Amino acid sequence: MNWITLIFLLALVLSLGIQFWLDRRQLSHVLRHRDAVPDAFKERIPLDAHQKAADYTVARTRLGMMELLLGTLLLLIWTLGGGLQLLDSVWRDLAWSPLVTGVVVVFSVLIISTLLELPVSIYRTFVIEQRFGFNRTTAGVFISDQFKHLLVLLILGVPLATLVLWLMQDANPLWWLYVWAVWMGFSLLMLWAWPAFIAPLFNKFAPLDDLELKQRIEDLLSRCGFQSNGVFVMDGSKRSSHGNAYFSGLGTNKRIVFFDTLLKSLNSEEVEAVLAHELGHFKRRHIQKRIISMAILSLAGLAILAWLINLPEFYSGLGVSEASTYMALILFIMVSPVFSLYLQPLMAYFSRKHEFEADDYAAQQSNAAVLIQALVKLYEENASTLTPDPIYSAFHDSHPPAPVRVAHLSRKLTGSSA
Repeated sequence: MNWITLIFLLALVLSLGIQFWLDRRQLSHVLRHRDAVPDAFKERIPLDAHQKAADYTVARTRLGMMELLLGTLLLLIWTLGGGLQLLDSVWRDLAWSPLVTGVVVVFSVLIISTLLELPVSIYRTFVIEQRFGFNRTTAGVFISDQFKHLLVLLILGVPLATLVLWLMQDANPLWWLYVWAVWMGFSLLMLWAWPAFIAPLFNKFAPLDDLELKQRIEDLLSRCGFQSNGVFVMDGSKRSSHGNAYFSGLGTNKRIVFFDTLLKSLNSEEVEAVLAHELGHFKRRHIQKRIISMAILSLAGLAILAWLINLPEFYSGLGVSEASTYMALILFIMVSPVFSLYLQPLMAYFSRKHEFEADDYAAQQSNAAVLIQALVKLYEENASTLTPDPIYSAFHDSHPPAPVRVAHLSRKLTGSSA
């Protein structure tokens, strides 16, 4: 056992222990508060809806714990169990060029891992989501989605992987900077292309036809100085009854999207308040900040990979006997989540900070009381727990807990009335 193996196993055990400890805290906290609606929501959410949210949270958390165990087992099989080495040997025997072999090995790992994880996805969709009344995905839609994801992965991923591995095989010691530039360029291209070219492969997007709501939205966009490429309604009900809204794209290709389920749940004033929140992310430059943080983290990750790629212990310590650039990339992608887990609370903190800022902007541009009303409706209809464990939430949640968020907006009401 070399030092890489030792560090990996220690980090893996610690990571697994922390995540299970957090999950058990979440289960205990949610179940302990299952039989009483928090005071701030007693007049807004009935007890049976609160209990449904608690049960839904418990079911998803328990599945997450099982998924974590299976993922850890799969990681150990791929690495120390010799799975990657076996797969690599099979493809090496065909005597293709290192570049072709590398691309084939990378996508073989991706496809096999996806197939092994498929039972969990099926259980989540057709058992848990179905049990709580959210699932509307048919078997046909589910299978179609899997094939479409695979097709998009191959069309976009193969050229990208080929270019990245070609740059990595180059003798230039600064290959990692070139790979970083390619990765950032690809990420920005996907942000621009997703709403117009990729998302329509999975859902239908129709222009908003509610004239009153459309006029209200256009007035809000004018007040906020936001130019978009259109306001669209997505057939989210094709897969789930969960409601949501978002805007995506870059430059002139920005789109505002409402799930059809959300428009059925909220009135025009509430939809405006939700959209004002989404526009708050744009006005406060949260998208740009996330892109910058992604750029910094990916650059740091590639710099670490550039150091590890020349260490024989990196390969042998993770169950691979034949070193190669593509195997270094695969190992790094597989193992890095074990170590990047400790960045999660920091990332979650900034995400929640951005949500508060977007809420503040929405309170200025629309109505804080209406936004609270809309959020409470969405909490109830999406079965979002009102009583998450504070430590679990601080570690995992990208959005503030419901009581904290509503209290924050309520203070805006108090301040404005004063």
